Amino acid sequence: METGNLIGYHYTVADGKAFHATDPASGRELPGDFFPASLDDVDMALALAEKAYTIYRYTDKKTKADFLRSIASEIDALGTELIERAISESGLPQGRLEGERGRTTGQLKLFADLVEEGSWIEAVIDNALPDRKPAPRVDIRKMLIPVGPVVVFGASNFPLAFSVAGGDTASALAAGCPVIVKAHPAHPGTSALVAEAINKAAKKHNLPEGIFSILYDNGYAIGEALVKHPKTKIVTFTGSYKGGMALVKMAQEREAPIPVFAEMGSINPTILLPEALENRGEQIAEQYAASITLGAGQFCTNPGLLLAISSPATDRFKKALSEAIEKIGSSTMLTPGIAKNYAELSEDMRDEAGVSILGRGNLNGEKPNQAQPMIAEVNASSFLVNPKLKEEVFGPYSLLVVAGFEVQLQHVLDALQGQLTATIVADEGDLKKYKALIQNITSIAGRVILNNVPTGVEVVHAMQHGGPFPATSDSRFTSVGTGAIKRFVRPVSWQNWNNDLLPDELKNGNPLKIWRLVDSNWTKE
Repeated sequence: METGNLIGYHYTVADGKAFHATDPASGRELPGDFFPASLDDVDMALALAEKAYTIYRYTDKKTKADFLRSIASEIDALGTELIERAISESGLPQGRLEGERGRTTGQLKLFADLVEEGSWIEAVIDNALPDRKPAPRVDIRKMLIPVGPVVVFGASNFPLAFSVAGGDTASALAAGCPVIVKAHPAHPGTSALVAEAINKAAKKHNLPEGIFSILYDNGYAIGEALVKHPKTKIVTFTGSYKGGMALVKMAQEREAPIPVFAEMGSINPTILLPEALENRGEQIAEQYAASITLGAGQFCTNPGLLLAISSPATDRFKKALSEAIEKIGSSTMLTPGIAKNYAELSEDMRDEAGVSILGRGNLNGEKPNQAQPMIAEVNASSFLVNPKLKEEVFGPYSLLVVAGFEVQLQHVLDALQGQLTATIVADEGDLKKYKALIQNITSIAGRVILNNVPTGVEVVHAMQHGGPFPATSDSRFTSVGTGAIKRFVRPVSWQNWNNDLLPDELKNGNPLKIWRLVDSNWTKE
């Protein structure tokens, strides 16, 4: 495993004070000296990326697709070494990480298929109408083109799927943009292994040096330099609201502002309607206890807010949820900092006016960095006047808000900010009685769910993983699924050009055989 900063095809010479990863499950320091990048490294990586962009943006779609598939193959070839390192750096179980590796390679292959088919560039052709009255129309053709070097910040909670070769990197490379990854300091060894895989794949296909680089830092200086660098065109981030907004502010204060696509957390409200609780409250309690504690609650789609109307069925649900949570033991969190923050925030919530504890899981005090599951309860009136109760608690925690009647439940929903997801748990009678409330749910969330849990994000064409602010910095885009590619492109029109000078995607005869909108008709002709 190479531990130096990888800039293009070359590793830098170690310099400065090294930092090390820590195993959150044991507290022990892990082998591997990682050295923070320098400002010169930032300059070099972006200079190479800018140069690579001038070549890679014109690379044919088959080569790009083969490159993405080769990355997936190289990641698979890392075998148990990758999984074992990821376990030691994250505290996540083997099964979870093997599944995450499959998701990582799967989305690389999905984008390869998208690029190879080619229609994603949205080619539009309006042919000239020289005889149109009162004035002729010129020939105009439009398609999406890549923007330039992309900076990707690795996430703490997905050391593979939202990290070095995760969805941001896969979709940026698919779009035709070089990538510089700022590795997350919690899992530098995992990041280094995946970076080697990308490096091998790039060399295999003779892609220009600078198509990919990875830089390390256990502080904030390198991340800031990457965002502020004039050659950076786009930034992606998955993490806290504070971190995301800091990057957005930096990007907007540049001489030439750039977009930051930041996913910044969500409490993912779940509305538990009366008939459903009456008919299957115990089953729902078991289902949500499992969802709340899945992965120690360290998912951006964790159901952190449960909403219900006061009734005997709600009381039975509360009892069942409390009993289900109390059977679940504590779990290791990703880092000591995340564990400390969860302990403090969950306890702070307990002390807020009107909040009571419905149930706690068992705490294993012999292990470090443990997250004790917790369900709290508050009435709607107290919730509405306390902004703190609307904040995310990152971990296996959820707050049940009980309203006295339907209108008060609607007031609670109206008080919420943007979310990644919103869920309705309802039976047939609920769907008819609460139709207006259900219809309004799309105003606060990017993904709306019926009778399911929000945890578990499918990497498919139809997925929307993004929502109104502050869940994300731009609700028009997704960070999961093939729609993620749209973050890294912009539309360009070609007006009155000779056919041989046009991009292949826009030429007469459709040499690439992609779907195009020609004179208002979709066709491959």
